[in-house]
Amino acid sequence: MISGPAQLPLGVGLRDDATFANFMGEGNLPLVNQLECQLTPAGEPFLYVWGASESGKSHLLQAACHAASINGVSTLYLPLADIGHFPPLMLEDLENLELIAIDDLDVVIGRKRWEEGLFHCFNRLRDAGRRLIIASERPPRQLPVKLPDLASRLTWGATFHLHPLDDEQRLGALRLRARERGMFLPDEVGRYLIHRGPRRLSSLFETLARLDDASLSAQRKLTIPFVKQALEW
Repeated sequence: MISGPAQLPLGVGLRDDATFANFMGEGNLPLVNQLECQLTPAGEPFLYVWGASESGKSHLLQAACHAASINGVSTLYLPLADIGHFPPLMLEDLENLELIAIDDLDVVIGRKRWEEGLFHCFNRLRDAGRRLIIASERPPRQLPVKLPDLASRLTWGATFHLHPLDDEQRLGALRLRARERGMFLPDEVGRYLIHRGPRRLSSLFETLARLDDASLSAQRKLTIPFVKQALEW
């Protein structure tokens, strides 16, 4: 049995900063609670998570794998947006692991080999008593699944709609990321970044990293005038 997150021979791994502790969004606490207790005897074996891009699906799936790994549980994270162009050979023997997290399901739906591979994989995981988390941008009944048996399997467990962050929660996420980097982010600067910068939270984090480097290089505190200068806004 593999202890800790299994690694694919494709350069796919987990982000170190994807944890439950730094996931923002009070409206999604029921889902977080389900993920945190999924590996307990009372946990739901199959969780289906859906939501818009940048709503935090990948973060939560990787956080679940990190948490499982800390407890010595064997896991595998499969981001199909990165690896879905390969044949579905990586689905074989997954029942030997205890927790499987499949991200970006939408990418392979409608492709015969992938749909058949997922169908048989889900059956093996169920028969072995394993845990499965799936993430998609649409709920299971709205996916254009061609294989009826797979469509049925996708409704096996509990389904959760992941609500996107509002601006206050996005500001909280920026504050948290700044603290993790050892930065002080004034609220007025954070609000300016949210309203002037990119909408995608991952892009906002990249902008924050650029500002961190710029402020260290210039030995300047983060202010709106400095942000405008550093980012050429």
